[in-house]
Amino acid sequence: MQLDLSRWKHFTAMALIGDGIMGIIHPSRDAKAWHYGPEPWKNLMQSLEDRPQLTRALSAVQVAAAVAWVLHSSKQENEAKTVEGGSKRLA
Repeated sequence: MQLDLSRWKHFTAMALIGDGIMGIIHPSRDAKAWHYGPEPWKNLMQSLEDRPQLTRALSAVQVAAAVAWVLHSSKQENEAKTVEGGSKRLA
């Protein structure tokens, strides 16, 4: 079964927003959850775990960026559907 691109965008946005909210609520736990992978990545996650205010700030930016991406993406999809459907909207 193939999912359309808009569903994948929606799923990705939910994951980004959820992870960002967790980073705002409990920054050290969120950073600790990502302590796997290459050594430079582990070092970055340790830095974020040691700096909860920075982690909160980055998490807030992550949430805002994901919401902006979804809103922009939805607007583009709606405009494309309007053009394809041949209907005209007044500005």
